[in-house]
Amino acid sequence: MANKKNKVTFLCSACGDDFPKWNGQCPSCKEWGTLSEFKVLGKKKNTKTEYRDYRPLNDILETEPGKRLTTGIIEADRVLGGGLLPGSLLLLGGNPGVGKSTLALHICSDINKPVLYVSAEESEEQIAIRAKRINVESKNLHLSSENDLNGILTHIDRISPALVIIDSIQTILNSDLDSLPGSPSQIRDCGQKFLEVSKQKNVIIIIIGHVTKEGTIAGPKMLEHMVDTVLYLEGDDRYEHRILRAAKNRFGATNEVGIFHMNEKGLKEVTNPSEMFLSERSKNIPGTCIYPSLEGTRPILIEVQALVSTANFGTPQRNVNGFDFRRLAMLLAVLEKRMELVMGMKDVFINLVGGLKVDDPAADLSILCAIASSFMDKPIDENIVFMGEIGLAGEVRSISRLGHRLSEVIALGFSGAVVPAASMNNKIKKSKLKIYPVTSVRQAFDILF
Repeated sequence: MANKKNKVTFLCSACGDDFPKWNGQCPSCKEWGTLSEFKVLGKKKNTKTEYRDYRPLNDILETEPGKRLTTGIIEADRVLGGGLLPGSLLLLGGNPGVGKSTLALHICSDINKPVLYVSAEESEEQIAIRAKRINVESKNLHLSSENDLNGILTHIDRISPALVIIDSIQTILNSDLDSLPGSPSQIRDCGQKFLEVSKQKNVIIIIIGHVTKEGTIAGPKMLEHMVDTVLYLEGDDRYEHRILRAAKNRFGATNEVGIFHMNEKGLKEVTNPSEMFLSERSKNIPGTCIYPSLEGTRPILIEVQALVSTANFGTPQRNVNGFDFRRLAMLLAVLEKRMELVMGMKDVFINLVGGLKVDDPAADLSILCAIASSFMDKPIDENIVFMGEIGLAGEVRSISRLGHRLSEVIALGFSGAVVPAASMNNKIKKSKLKIYPVTSVRQAFDILF
């Protein structure tokens, strides 16, 4: 006889919604093949549920709010908005081997309160070997290889930690559910349990999750909805640097980035990323120029490279690394229409050196100048930087925080900058740099070529 206490629903791994029957296409997010069976256990009889009491707002405001717990890592604290807030649930995602566990251990080392590190993927001895290799020593750090949810909750009650690391959520198992670890039902239920614990006990919990090929956290999207902060640690096997970004942050900004250097001693903070990205800069070569990007509140100088060659086949190639492909098509159309540089039968390759991804319209002018430099085979002055948004009429539009960008340009020894005339003010006019204000692409090309 079937167990009537168990309810069967179908959960979408893309959006997190559940439905009473299976569909090939999710009715909410319209994705195909994302619904999977999910068993919900019925409520037990004769059990009392304890509810949390309400509190008046004035009483809460009169009490001292929880102070942020600094990690001792400046780059991580910048992304978090000043540190870890007690009672918050964080999700740290990234590709396998990018350094998520290493970053979590570094965070544990500088906290002077009890910390519980739960790794169901590795034994305590393996974690200890890694901690020794990256010079992590903490008398307050407790290690566990428990993978059962109830066992982890027992450890939290016994230790009363200020910080809990769960590595990873795909390996945690709730034995009350009839499904395997890593399934949507397990991830959803375990995530909800950790959310309740973090709020009730005022504990900081960092959940580590793997990323799928599509770049999203493996498991239901519901996991990203329930947490307070979603962090992504990005990196490429070709480069030794790692970039920490916040995709969601209820207690801070989401446009900050932290940059680290990966070596055998773990992750090391990069205090001057501009110098790192320009260390192998190409000089006096057509098709290269410098662009001051703005990642949150931090300006970073990036080398923009462009290569234009004659297409040997019928369809010309357009390859881009680190920039929007569709915006490049628009810039090429402006270059051909307004500047009469025929690009229809040319292969165009764009590369932002260092593996950075830029989503800033201020990069338009530097990319356009690099393409024109390669097309005309004329190098650009190595001491000048470029920034400005390009419109369809070929005009150079204003950009945000020009003075902040120029301060980094001065610090690294550049002598000139081509900037939008609409962004000029008295402070910028008195700058040590030689400023070239322009209103159109044609004016910028007259200065360069």
